[in-house]
Amino acid sequence: MHTSLKALVTSCLFVSTVFSADHTESNQNLWLNYVGDHPFSPGSKWGLHLESQVRRSDMGEHWQQLLLRPGINYTISPALTLSAGYAWVDTHPYGDIPVAAEFPEHRFWEQVAYNHKWLGLDWTHRIRLEQRRIGEVNPATQDVTNWRYENRIRYMLRTTIPLSDDKKWYLALWDELFFNFGSNVSINYFDQNRAFIGLGRQLTSTTRLEIGFMEQTVQRRGGVVWENNHTAAVWLMSKWPFGIKL
Repeated sequence: MHTSLKALVTSCLFVSTVFSADHTESNQNLWLNYVGDHPFSPGSKWGLHLESQVRRSDMGEHWQQLLLRPGINYTISPALTLSAGYAWVDTHPYGDIPVAAEFPEHRFWEQVAYNHKWLGLDWTHRIRLEQRRIGEVNPATQDVTNWRYENRIRYMLRTTIPLSDDKKWYLALWDELFFNFGSNVSINYFDQNRAFIGLGRQLTSTTRLEIGFMEQTVQRRGGVVWENNHTAAVWLMSKWPFGIKL
């Protein structure tokens, strides 16, 4: 089996058997996402990454998270892109075992993305490092009393399968594994896994839409509570160039 396909299958199987949980909750969530990788001008190696994710629990009825993630891209070659940026995350109490209070997070991130073809399909490997400062909130006052520092590494493997002769319709498949590390991590080294399958449509030469289902398995801090989040997800993605002359 080819390395890329084996990694995708292995990571999905890993999640289904990884650990037994003391407390498990299942949630039905809705994520609405925009991801833009916009070159400053057509053909420019430099570009701006703009990303927003509205994450709602109970199929959209209540807040789960809000994520805003800007960054800078540098394209080394058509196959290799480097990126870095900042993310702001606001997490709300949700589910049957909610966190004690809404809390913020400031996050810096760096990533490398590599694209290649195999068996006529497009494959993407993405590795992302994150330096996270997570606000610890006093539930009584809603004040941040401490900023806990953690590191996280993520690996995503993605492919698409054309469903029409013009390749405008396609099936999107990806899986992403998250691991925590650093001095403030002692139990939940495994953080989470996200597995997605969806229907994609190329809307224009620079814009596409994907709608599908994501199964998110989360090990909460402390290692006792696990979440199985059954998530409907919509992704609007654009590579429209800004036309800025540098």
